[in-house]
Amino acid sequence: MKWSHNLKTLRHGMRLATSVARAELGLVWPAPQPPAMPPAAAGMPEVAERGGDFGVLRMREYVPAMPLPPHRPLVVLLHGCGQDAAAFAADSGWIAAAERLGFPLVLPEQAEANNQGRCFRWFQPAHTARDQGEVGAIAAMVRDAVERHSSDPARVFVVGLSAGGAMAAAVAAAYPDLFAAGAAVAGLPVGAAGSTVQALARMAQAGPSRSPEEWARQVRQAGPSGFNGPWPRMSIWQGAADTVVAPENAALLAVQWRALHGLPEVPISDVTEAGVRCRRWGKAGSPAVELWTLPAMAHGYPVGEGQGREARFLPASPVAATPRIAAFWGLAA
Repeated sequence: MKWSHNLKTLRHGMRLATSVARAELGLVWPAPQPPAMPPAAAGMPEVAERGGDFGVLRMREYVPAMPLPPHRPLVVLLHGCGQDAAAFAADSGWIAAAERLGFPLVLPEQAEANNQGRCFRWFQPAHTARDQGEVGAIAAMVRDAVERHSSDPARVFVVGLSAGGAMAAAVAAAYPDLFAAGAAVAGLPVGAAGSTVQALARMAQAGPSRSPEEWARQVRQAGPSGFNGPWPRMSIWQGAADTVVAPENAALLAVQWRALHGLPEVPISDVTEAGVRCRRWGKAGSPAVELWTLPAMAHGYPVGEGQGREARFLPASPVAATPRIAAFWGLAA
């Protein structure tokens, strides 16, 4: 009977939401560990803290040892819940990429005092509205770094994992005039939630039900008034075995950014490499949207191919995200 099916779906959603809530609040995470050693002492490349007023977030950055000529790209990396910004930058392979390709990394870091579990607040309007809260702090960091490093303002990019992935999409939506492209790994669509309760529901079950144009409107409403583009390009990554963020969120995120760019439903390419599926929409040489689906991967940022190293929420994969995202952005050497 229909009511029985609906009840079963509701119970399933509640169980998922409860497990997600426990994970988000740190109730099923490993016991808190002592403060990490400074990156250099731990054998990691040195990540500096940048002083200044950046609102609710702390700004850390990594600058390659090589002299950087003017007009180099700039990459912003947003960690996931419970992660340290410096460790995530090293483990994901972005510090190695910065050294190899020659660009600085901006590493915004969430504080436990702001949100238990150190999750970026991608679901709160006060932190996703342009020039407010956390997206405002990230934008201030970008402007500061672009000026200090004489970076190319037309080649600023943002990538994040989980809550950081959802925030990467949110900050790209709020500041399309700052970011050329973004990447969301295990993220959620812009405007999918407006409160903690809604966020937990959407992590457990993707939604709400909207047309492609309605999803695109969520991004347009977040951007500056009267902005007509070009909108940032978007690379989307999702493990099909993810039990923290429902994998269907990645499909909705692709729908959202595809519709934003006015692209048809049928991709220009649909290929599978080492069991990993990649669909692309837009121009063949420079697609506006790509969606990578990793069938066996749980919640996390895929590393491998000599890129990055395995750690919590950084599982080994036959296709690593960092070099492919860099190539999508046009950063590959």
